[in-house]
Amino acid sequence: MGKNSTDNYLRKDDNLRVRPGSKVNLKDFDTRYSADFKSKEDALDMLKQDIERLSELQDMLFAMNKYGLLIVFQAMDAAGKDGTIKHVMSGVNPQGCEVTSFKQPSVEELEHDFLWRINKALPKRGTISIFNRSHYEEVLVTRVHPEYILGQNIPGIDSVDKIDKSFWKARFRAINDFERQISENGTVILKFFLNVSKKEQKERFLARIDEPEKNWKFSAGDVKERLLWDKYMEAFEDALGNTSTEYAPWFIIPADKKWFMRAAVGDIIVGTLEQMNLSYPKLTEKAKAEIQDAKTLILNEDK
Repeated sequence: MGKNSTDNYLRKDDNLRVRPGSKVNLKDFDTRYSADFKSKEDALDMLKQDIERLSELQDMLFAMNKYGLLIVFQAMDAAGKDGTIKHVMSGVNPQGCEVTSFKQPSVEELEHDFLWRINKALPKRGTISIFNRSHYEEVLVTRVHPEYILGQNIPGIDSVDKIDKSFWKARFRAINDFERQISENGTVILKFFLNVSKKEQKERFLARIDEPEKNWKFSAGDVKERLLWDKYMEAFEDALGNTSTEYAPWFIIPADKKWFMRAAVGDIIVGTLEQMNLSYPKLTEKAKAEIQDAKTLILNEDK
């Protein structure tokens, strides 16, 4: 499959993008889907081209200093978030990119609303921020473990019984309003759910156990969460369906084939940046004249 920098077709692939207002059933999304690639090599070739183009586009994004790009990754354990970030962003200038991993909230963070810590990590204009897990943990992990909500001291929520459908509906609304607000102020948002199958996750867990160099990746807690797989799938379906919008779309990326997952994510990021019409700032005639004067001074230094 050949492509050029404007061919980013995966951004429009209906097998990947969650349409706003749609009801999501993850069983309808094939975790081994690989579009129309003829081979793994074709996908790797496209990823290589996209990494090169991403480097060019990041440079223009930084120079233009008008937009920020927020990339959100959510997934079950062992889906490949870390590896995808490492491979796709390998050509990015670290000075203009920051990765934040949101783990269990700290005592200070629990003293604020659930979006407070997210605000602090948003991208500055001209930069890229990557969230390895995000504010969506507050409608995923807490949906499966509602007892975690009680530690947030929310008025009126003093028992798990109070955490009903209206509570989650309000959280989805808060997330959508938050993402709309930052979008209207120059933050372009992309959200990726890396959709790994339960069978593939099992194989990756076993590899982490059997291969000593991967032991550090394994956590017994991950296996306990695996037992709640169906509950997590229900939580993801509800979150994806309620929070995929035109200004902050969700993409469900098949994750069983790592080579396709990385190629798809890279292509969608590049395609989105291409649509932003990025460019280098145009200098005024006065600025151009000053540059020429500076050049003359440099050339005359040794005369």
